[in-house]
Amino acid sequence: MASALRVLGIDPGLTRCGVGVVDVRADRSASLVHVGVVRSAPDLAVGERLAVIAAGLRIVLAEHRPDVVAVERVFAQQNRSTVMGTAQASGIALLLAAEHGLPAATHTPSEVKAAITGYGAADKRQVQSMVARVLRLEVLPQPADAADALAIALCHAWRRGGADRTGTVGAGAGDPGGLTPAQRAWAQAEKAAARR
Repeated sequence: MASALRVLGIDPGLTRCGVGVVDVRADRSASLVHVGVVRSAPDLAVGERLAVIAAGLRIVLAEHRPDVVAVERVFAQQNRSTVMGTAQASGIALLLAAEHGLPAATHTPSEVKAAITGYGAADKRQVQSMVARVLRLEVLPQPADAADALAIALCHAWRRGGADRTGTVGAGAGDPGGLTPAQRAWAQAEKAAARR
């Protein structure tokens, strides 16, 4: 089997930080390595909560040894405290990637949704369904933070176009049309539904 790019996707959050590790091959097929959520208790001080998140991410980094880290980019929300917690957890994730000598990238939620479903405004259920389909999972990944982490990892690998050790093979590797596996699966499902 050809060498795969192992991507750690992180959906940053202070209460729930989703983590997902996938192996993506040069043909853009993917397999699940690990999925989970690192949780911190809301009644702890912020510094302690960040330490809990960091400890959980260190365990994932040590156990699964990814080649690259992909983090959801913080975006503006109405709730300022939520944005702050997300930004702080994101900073921890990027710091740990640097400490481990790993390349890191950030992707916006709409970029991730577009890569996974072909639609930048897809809802969480659509993202979960496509992640499950791409990774050949019998059940939808739960909770949503974990599914989002897997989606971030897949987005990063596919946008880099292949599976070398840094994710830098030209875009569209393995698919002359440039569609991701999820986009092809989505289009096939839509065609099948239209024929019914």
